[in-house]
Amino acid sequence: MNNVSVIIPCLNEEAYIKDVILSVLNQDYGLGDFELLIIDGNSTDKTIQIVNDLIQSDDRLRLINNPKRIAPAAMNLGIAEAKYELVLRLDAHALAQDGFIQNSVELLLTDDNVMCAGGKIDNIYENKTSEDIGAAMGSKFGVGDATFRVGGEKAYVDTVAFGVFRKSVFKKVGGYDESLDRNEDDDLSFRIIKAGFKILYSPEVRSSYYVRASHSKLFNQYYQYGYWKVYVGKKHKSVTSVRQLIPFFFVSGLVLGAILSLLIPNFWMIYSAGIAAYMLLSFLAANSVSKDKSRLFQVAIIFWILHFSYGWGYLRGIVDFLILQKNPSKKSKELTR
Repeated sequence: MNNVSVIIPCLNEEAYIKDVILSVLNQDYGLGDFELLIIDGNSTDKTIQIVNDLIQSDDRLRLINNPKRIAPAAMNLGIAEAKYELVLRLDAHALAQDGFIQNSVELLLTDDNVMCAGGKIDNIYENKTSEDIGAAMGSKFGVGDATFRVGGEKAYVDTVAFGVFRKSVFKKVGGYDESLDRNEDDDLSFRIIKAGFKILYSPEVRSSYYVRASHSKLFNQYYQYGYWKVYVGKKHKSVTSVRQLIPFFFVSGLVLGAILSLLIPNFWMIYSAGIAAYMLLSFLAANSVSKDKSRLFQVAIIFWILHFSYGWGYLRGIVDFLILQKNPSKKSKELTR
Protein backbone atom coordinates (compact mmCIF):
# COMPACT_ATOMS: atom_id res chain seq x y z
CA MET A 1 0.00 0.00 0.00
CA ASN A 2 1.17 3.53 -0.79
CA ASN A 3 0.44 5.11 2.57
CA VAL A 4 1.39 8.77 3.01
CA SER A 5 2.41 11.02 5.89
CA VAL A 6 1.57 14.68 5.15
CA ILE A 7 3.79 17.11 7.09
CA ILE A 8 2.94 20.78 7.71
CA PRO A 9 5.38 23.03 9.61
CA CYS A 10 3.60 25.93 11.28
CA LEU A 11 4.07 28.83 13.67
CA ASN A 12 1.28 31.20 14.75
CA GLU A 13 -1.07 30.30 11.92
CA GLU A 14 -4.47 30.67 13.61
CA ALA A 15 -5.91 32.44 10.55
CA TYR A 16 -5.02 29.62 8.13
CA ILE A 17 -4.37 26.35 9.97
CA LYS A 18 -7.95 25.05 10.11
CA ASP A 19 -8.50 25.49 6.37
CA VAL A 20 -5.27 23.76 5.38
CA ILE A 21 -5.94 20.85 7.77
CA LEU A 22 -9.46 20.33 6.42
CA SER A 23 -8.20 20.56 2.83
CA VAL A 24 -5.97 17.57 3.61
CA LEU A 25 -8.34 15.53 5.76
CA ASN A 26 -11.11 15.88 3.17
CA GLN A 27 -8.95 14.37 0.41
CA ASP A 28 -10.29 11.29 -1.37
CA TYR A 29 -7.22 9.04 -1.44
CA GLY A 30 -7.69 5.60 -2.96
CA LEU A 31 -4.13 4.25 -2.93
CA GLY A 32 -3.83 3.60 0.79
CA ASP A 33 -4.03 5.44 4.11
CA PHE A 34 -2.67 8.83 5.08
CA GLU A 35 -1.95 10.77 8.23
CA LEU A 36 -1.42 14.49 8.83
CA LEU A 37 1.34 15.77 11.11
CA ILE A 38 1.26 19.40 12.24
CA ILE A 39 4.75 20.37 13.44
CA ASP A 40 4.27 23.46 15.58
CA GLY A 41 7.09 25.83 16.57
CA ASN A 42 5.67 26.87 19.96
CA SER A 43 2.84 29.01 18.63
CA THR A 44 1.65 31.75 20.98
CA ASP A 45 -1.70 32.37 19.27
CA LYS A 46 -4.67 29.98 18.99
CA THR A 47 -2.99 27.58 16.53
CA ILE A 48 -2.41 24.77 19.04
CA GLN A 49 -5.96 25.05 20.41
CA ILE A 50 -7.42 24.85 16.89
CA VAL A 51 -5.34 21.79 16.04
CA ASN A 52 -6.20 20.02 19.29
CA ASP A 53 -9.90 20.65 18.71
CA LEU A 54 -9.65 19.04 15.26
CA ILE A 55 -7.69 16.08 16.66
CA GLN A 56 -10.75 15.17 18.73
CA SER A 57 -12.73 14.40 15.58
CA ASP A 58 -10.06 12.77 13.39
CA ASP A 59 -7.38 10.37 14.61
CA ARG A 60 -5.37 10.79 11.39
CA LEU A 61 -4.24 14.17 12.73
CA ARG A 62 -1.27 14.53 15.09
CA LEU A 63 0.39 17.57 16.70
CA ILE A 64 4.15 17.54 17.31
CA ASN A 65 6.14 20.27 19.09
CA ASN A 66 9.11 21.79 17.29
CA PRO A 67 11.32 23.53 19.89
CA LYS A 68 13.75 24.79 17.23
CA ARG A 69 10.82 26.58 15.54
CA ILE A 70 12.30 26.71 12.02
CA ALA A 71 10.86 24.82 9.03
CA PRO A 72 13.85 22.51 8.31
CA ALA A 73 13.77 21.24 11.89
CA ALA A 74 10.00 20.78 11.61
CA MET A 75 10.42 18.68 8.48
CA ASN A 76 13.11 16.50 10.06
CA LEU A 77 10.88 15.94 13.10
CA GLY A 78 7.95 15.07 10.86
CA ILE A 79 10.01 12.64 8.78
CA ALA A 80 11.28 10.93 11.94
CA GLU A 81 7.75 10.66 13.37
CA ALA A 82 6.05 9.66 10.10
CA LYS A 83 4.43 6.20 10.17
CA TYR A 84 4.58 5.76 6.42
CA GLU A 85 7.24 5.46 3.74
CA LEU A 86 5.94 8.30 1.60
CA VAL A 87 6.07 11.85 3.03
CA LEU A 88 4.45 14.94 1.53
CA ARG A 89 5.26 18.50 2.52
CA LEU A 90 2.63 21.22 2.59
CA ASP A 91 2.76 24.74 4.07
CA ALA A 92 0.36 26.31 6.53
CA HIS A 93 -0.47 29.03 3.99
CA ALA A 94 -1.43 26.47 1.35
CA LEU A 95 -4.48 24.38 0.54
CA ALA A 96 -4.55 20.91 -1.01
CA GLN A 97 -6.83 20.92 -4.05
CA ASP A 98 -8.99 17.89 -4.92
CA GLY A 99 -6.83 14.88 -5.77
CA PHE A 100 -3.64 16.56 -4.50
CA ILE A 101 -2.36 13.59 -2.50
CA GLN A 102 -3.36 10.92 -5.00
CA ASN A 103 -2.03 12.78 -8.03
CA SER A 104 1.23 13.50 -6.19
CA VAL A 105 1.76 9.84 -5.30
CA GLU A 106 0.84 8.57 -8.76
CA LEU A 107 3.37 10.99 -10.21
CA LEU A 108 6.06 9.84 -7.78
CA LEU A 109 5.46 6.20 -8.72
CA THR A 110 6.07 6.92 -12.41
CA ASP A 111 9.72 5.84 -12.10
CA ASP A 112 11.75 4.24 -9.30
CA ASN A 113 14.42 6.89 -9.86
CA VAL A 114 11.97 9.70 -9.07
CA MET A 115 12.48 10.61 -5.42
CA CYS A 116 10.34 13.75 -5.32
CA ALA A 117 7.25 14.82 -7.27
CA GLY A 118 5.07 17.90 -7.22
CA GLY A 119 2.96 20.27 -9.24
CA LYS A 120 1.56 23.73 -9.88
CA ILE A 121 0.70 26.31 -7.25
CA ASP A 122 -2.45 28.36 -7.84
CA ASN A 123 -2.78 31.69 -6.07
CA ILE A 124 -5.29 32.81 -3.44
CA TYR A 125 -5.64 36.59 -3.21
CA GLU A 126 -6.52 38.66 -0.17
CA ASN A 127 -6.45 42.11 -1.79
CA LYS A 128 -5.58 43.91 -5.03
CA THR A 129 -1.88 43.99 -4.18
CA SER A 130 -1.79 40.22 -3.77
CA GLU A 131 -3.47 39.90 -7.19
CA ASP A 132 -0.71 42.03 -8.69
CA ILE A 133 1.93 39.93 -6.95
CA GLY A 134 0.32 36.70 -8.15
CA ALA A 135 0.22 37.95 -11.74
CA ALA A 136 3.91 38.89 -11.67
CA MET A 137 4.97 35.62 -10.05
CA GLY A 138 3.10 33.71 -12.74
CA SER A 139 5.32 35.28 -15.40
CA LYS A 140 8.68 34.00 -16.62
CA PHE A 141 9.81 37.61 -16.72
CA GLY A 142 9.08 37.77 -13.00
CA VAL A 143 10.47 34.47 -11.67
CA GLY A 144 12.23 32.79 -14.60
CA ASP A 145 11.53 29.13 -15.30
CA ALA A 146 10.24 28.24 -11.83
CA THR A 147 7.79 25.69 -13.24
CA PHE A 148 5.76 25.26 -10.06
CA ARG A 149 4.81 28.94 -10.34
CA VAL A 150 4.60 29.63 -14.08
CA GLY A 151 3.32 26.18 -15.10
CA GLY A 152 4.33 23.91 -17.94
CA GLU A 153 4.10 20.37 -19.27
CA LYS A 154 5.04 17.27 -17.28
CA ALA A 155 8.84 17.30 -17.00
CA TYR A 156 11.86 16.70 -14.82
CA VAL A 157 12.73 19.90 -12.94
CA ASP A 158 15.26 21.25 -10.47
CA THR A 159 12.77 21.75 -7.61
CA VAL A 160 9.08 21.76 -6.67
CA ALA A 161 7.30 23.62 -3.90
CA PHE A 162 5.14 21.02 -2.12
CA GLY A 163 6.66 17.67 -3.01
CA VAL A 164 6.01 14.07 -2.04
CA PHE A 165 9.17 12.09 -1.26
CA ARG A 166 10.20 8.49 -0.87
CA LYS A 167 11.39 8.38 2.73
CA SER A 168 14.42 6.35 1.64
CA VAL A 169 15.86 9.39 -0.13
CA PHE A 170 16.62 11.07 3.19
CA LYS A 171 18.83 8.14 4.18
CA LYS A 172 20.70 8.52 0.90
CA VAL A 173 21.16 12.30 0.69
CA GLY A 174 20.46 13.42 4.27
CA GLY A 175 17.53 15.31 5.76
CA TYR A 176 16.73 19.01 5.70
CA ASP A 177 19.69 21.22 6.62
CA GLU A 178 18.79 22.92 9.91
CA SER A 179 21.44 25.61 9.42
CA LEU A 180 19.20 27.03 6.68
CA ASP A 181 16.38 29.27 7.85
CA ARG A 182 15.46 29.83 4.19
CA ASN A 183 15.93 27.96 0.88
CA GLU A 184 15.97 24.56 2.59
CA ASP A 185 13.86 23.10 -0.22
CA ASP A 186 16.31 24.25 -2.89
CA ASP A 187 19.20 22.76 -0.92
CA LEU A 188 17.48 19.38 -0.58
CA SER A 189 16.46 19.35 -4.25
CA PHE A 190 20.06 20.08 -5.30
CA ARG A 191 21.33 17.14 -3.22
CA ILE A 192 18.68 14.81 -4.66
CA ILE A 193 19.65 15.64 -8.24
CA LYS A 194 23.37 15.60 -7.46
CA ALA A 195 22.94 12.05 -6.11
CA GLY A 196 21.58 10.97 -9.50
CA PHE A 197 17.86 10.94 -8.69
CA LYS A 198 15.03 12.85 -10.36
CA ILE A 199 12.37 15.40 -9.41
CA LEU A 200 9.21 15.24 -11.50
CA TYR A 201 6.65 17.99 -12.12
CA SER A 202 3.12 17.65 -13.47
CA PRO A 203 0.42 20.32 -13.85
CA GLU A 204 -2.16 17.73 -12.74
CA VAL A 205 -0.89 18.09 -9.16
CA ARG A 206 -2.50 21.28 -7.81
CA SER A 207 -2.32 23.19 -4.56
CA SER A 208 -3.29 26.75 -3.67
CA TYR A 209 -1.27 29.33 -1.79
CA TYR A 210 -2.13 32.59 -0.02
CA VAL A 211 -0.04 35.23 -1.75
CA ARG A 212 1.65 37.90 0.36
CA ALA A 213 -0.47 41.01 0.35
CA SER A 214 2.01 43.88 0.70
CA HIS A 215 5.02 45.26 -1.14
CA SER A 216 7.19 45.31 1.99
CA LYS A 217 6.52 41.65 2.82
CA LEU A 218 7.27 40.65 -0.76
CA PHE A 219 10.51 42.65 -0.73
CA ASN A 220 11.64 41.00 2.50
CA GLN A 221 10.69 37.54 1.23
CA TYR A 222 12.69 37.81 -1.99
CA TYR A 223 15.58 39.61 -0.32
CA GLN A 224 15.91 36.59 1.98
CA TYR A 225 15.64 34.17 -0.95
CA GLY A 226 18.54 35.89 -2.70
CA TYR A 227 20.61 36.25 0.46
CA TRP A 228 20.25 32.62 1.51
CA LYS A 229 20.77 31.37 -2.06
CA VAL A 230 24.40 32.46 -1.79
CA TYR A 231 24.74 30.60 1.50
CA VAL A 232 23.41 27.42 -0.12
CA GLY A 233 25.72 27.93 -3.10
CA LYS A 234 28.70 28.34 -0.80
CA LYS A 235 27.78 25.12 0.99
CA HIS A 236 27.73 23.17 -2.27
CA LYS A 237 30.55 25.16 -3.92
CA SER A 238 28.21 25.55 -6.89
CA VAL A 239 25.49 27.73 -8.39
CA THR A 240 22.39 25.62 -7.78
CA SER A 241 20.38 27.15 -10.67
CA VAL A 242 21.23 29.57 -13.48
CA ARG A 243 18.08 31.69 -13.01
CA GLN A 244 19.29 32.83 -9.57
CA LEU A 245 22.08 34.87 -11.21
CA ILE A 246 19.88 37.08 -13.40
CA PRO A 247 18.59 39.42 -10.63
CA PHE A 248 22.15 39.62 -9.27
CA PHE A 249 23.46 40.79 -12.65
CA PHE A 250 20.54 43.23 -12.85
CA VAL A 251 21.37 44.88 -9.52
CA SER A 252 25.10 44.74 -10.15
CA GLY A 253 24.48 46.46 -13.49
CA LEU A 254 22.48 49.20 -11.77
CA VAL A 255 25.25 49.84 -9.25
CA LEU A 256 28.11 49.61 -11.75
CA GLY A 257 26.24 51.72 -14.31
CA ALA A 258 25.65 54.47 -11.76
CA ILE A 259 29.36 54.53 -10.88
CA LEU A 260 30.48 54.56 -14.52
CA SER A 261 28.01 57.35 -15.27
CA LEU A 262 29.88 59.49 -12.76
CA LEU A 263 33.32 58.57 -14.12
CA ILE A 264 32.86 58.36 -17.89
CA PRO A 265 31.49 61.30 -19.91
CA ASN A 266 28.16 60.55 -21.62
CA PHE A 267 27.99 57.01 -20.19
CA TRP A 268 24.79 58.09 -18.47
CA MET A 269 23.06 57.94 -21.87
CA ILE A 270 23.87 54.23 -22.24
CA TYR A 271 22.88 53.65 -18.62
CA SER A 272 19.56 55.48 -19.06
CA ALA A 273 18.83 53.57 -22.27
CA GLY A 274 19.38 50.27 -20.44
CA ILE A 275 17.01 51.26 -17.64
CA ALA A 276 14.43 52.44 -20.17
CA ALA A 277 14.66 49.09 -22.03
CA TYR A 278 14.10 47.20 -18.78
CA MET A 279 11.12 49.41 -17.91
CA LEU A 280 9.62 48.77 -21.35
CA LEU A 281 10.08 45.01 -20.98
CA SER A 282 8.45 45.10 -17.54
CA PHE A 283 5.37 46.88 -18.93
CA LEU A 284 5.14 44.47 -21.86
CA ALA A 285 5.35 41.53 -19.42
CA ALA A 286 2.74 43.15 -17.16
CA ASN A 287 0.43 43.54 -20.15
CA SER A 288 0.79 39.84 -20.98
CA VAL A 289 -0.20 38.61 -17.49
CA SER A 290 -2.60 41.29 -16.20
CA LYS A 291 -6.30 40.48 -16.38
CA ASP A 292 -7.10 44.03 -15.32
CA LYS A 293 -5.29 46.31 -17.79
CA SER A 294 -5.84 49.29 -15.52
CA ARG A 295 -3.24 47.78 -13.16
CA LEU A 296 -0.32 47.43 -15.57
CA PHE A 297 1.75 49.93 -13.58
CA GLN A 298 1.07 48.10 -10.31
CA VAL A 299 2.15 44.74 -11.81
CA ALA A 300 5.25 46.34 -13.31
CA ILE A 301 6.15 47.59 -9.82
CA ILE A 302 5.99 44.00 -8.57
CA PHE A 303 8.54 42.99 -11.23
CA TRP A 304 10.85 45.74 -10.01
CA ILE A 305 10.46 44.59 -6.40
CA LEU A 306 11.04 40.91 -7.26
CA HIS A 307 14.17 41.57 -9.28
CA PHE A 308 15.74 44.26 -7.12
CA SER A 309 15.06 42.61 -3.75
CA TYR A 310 16.35 39.20 -4.85
CA GLY A 311 19.37 40.71 -6.58
CA TRP A 312 20.15 42.99 -3.64
CA GLY A 313 19.88 40.07 -1.24
CA TYR A 314 22.17 38.01 -3.47
CA LEU A 315 24.72 40.82 -3.60
CA ARG A 316 24.62 41.20 0.18
CA GLY A 317 25.03 37.44 0.49
CA ILE A 318 28.17 37.54 -1.66
CA VAL A 319 29.61 40.25 0.57
CA ASP A 320 28.66 38.51 3.84
CA PHE A 321 29.36 34.86 2.97
CA LEU A 322 32.05 34.90 0.28
CA ILE A 323 34.02 38.07 1.05
CA LEU A 324 33.60 38.65 4.80
CA GLN A 325 33.02 34.94 5.65
CA LYS A 326 30.21 35.88 8.03
CA ASN A 327 27.30 33.77 9.26
CA PRO A 328 23.70 34.65 8.24
CA SER A 329 22.48 37.83 9.87
CA LYS A 330 19.74 37.79 12.49
CA LYS A 331 17.56 40.00 10.29
CA SER A 332 17.75 37.47 7.45
CA LYS A 333 16.04 34.90 9.70
CA GLU A 334 12.98 37.03 10.51
CA LEU A 335 9.61 35.77 9.26
CA THR A 336 8.23 37.72 6.31
CA ARG A 337 4.55 37.01 6.99
